[in-house]
Formats: sequence, structure tokens, C-alpha cells
Amino acid sequence: RPTAALATELDDDALLERMKADDSEAYRILVERHVDRAYALALRTLRNPADAEDVAQEALVKAWTHRHSWQPGKAKFSTWLYRVVFNRCIDLKRMPSSACLDDVAEPEDDCPDSVDSIHRRQVYGRLEDALATMPEQQRAALTLAYFDEMGNAEIATVLGTTVQAVESLLKRGRQGLRERLRRSERDIRHIFAEG
Repeated sequence: RPTAALATELDDDALLERMKADDSEAYRILVERHVDRAYALALRTLRNPADAEDVAQEALVKAWTHRHSWQPGKAKFSTWLYRVVFNRCIDLKRMPSSACLDDVAEPEDDCPDSVDSIHRRQVYGRLEDALATMPEQQRAALTLAYFDEMGNAEIATVLGTTVQAVESLLKRGRQGLRERLRRSERDIRHIFAEG
């Protein structure tokens, strides 16, 4: 059967069942389906493209190496994958950091294509900066809710906590984010007022 048909016909659980029979094509389809979102979550958590790529690849390799122990109906594959990615990110952040080239930020692109894209980058930049200063669990809950559009129950599974705790994290996180963004706006207005 052609790969394209497999990719559109089979859901994650069906692909996982085929992986149990060592079907590497099913695994390839599953990876293609989830690699971008796994990388995006790792990047938002670690803010380092090389580390994020390593974490996403590691998590997806783990899906293959643990394929025989997968239990259908226990959890959605995407939830399991996000939990693996998030936990690995937390582990990496706890490790002592050593200065290396991977820690150096990528240079900014100085060729803006329009005023709108510059403005959007500034807004996203401020949002990213504000998120980066928040407590780990709040940042993770907000990221999963807004960037990955997960519901509270799924976020609770990924973070290994309760739905009530997620609701509390989101509430405190939104308040903290609003305050940080307000402060950032005041700082920007103050800089322009002086200049």
C-alpha cells in the first residue's frame, strides 16, 4: 500500500500497533506527523535550537525503542511524547551549563521585509522574554495551552499534575504575563519619551 494512503488513513494508535510488528514505515509516518511540534515545545522550553533538536530526536527514538510496551488507550501518543520532551527539557535545564558555541544566540536577521513583520517580531520577542522570566511550571502550562492548544486535562498529564493545579498555574501565569508585558510596555514608552 502506498505511503501517502497509510499516512492519511491511519491514526496514531493504528501506527503504534503496526510499530509493535516492527513496521518502520509506520514509525516514519508517526515521526513526520509529530516532529515539528515536539521540536517547537523543546525550543520554547530550552530556547536553544541545537538542544531542542536533540531532545525532539531523543523523544522520537524513545517511541521506537519502547514500541513493544505501548498500551493502546492508556494515553494519546502526542501527550506521551510531550511529556517525554518536557521532562527531558527540565533535566537539561537542571544540568550545570558550560559555555559553548551552542549557548550563543543566533544573530538577528537585519533584513526586515515589512513594517508589519518587524512589529510582529517585536511583540513575539516581548512575549518570549516575558515567558522566559516566569516560573517553569507556569511557563510550561501557558506554552502548552496557547502554542500547542492543549486542554487542561492533557496539560495535567504532560506536567504530571492535576487539572486543578493546571487551572491555578494558568491563572497565575496569565496574571504574571499581563504584568510583565505591562511593565515592558511602560519601559518602552519611557525609552521613547527620553529619546
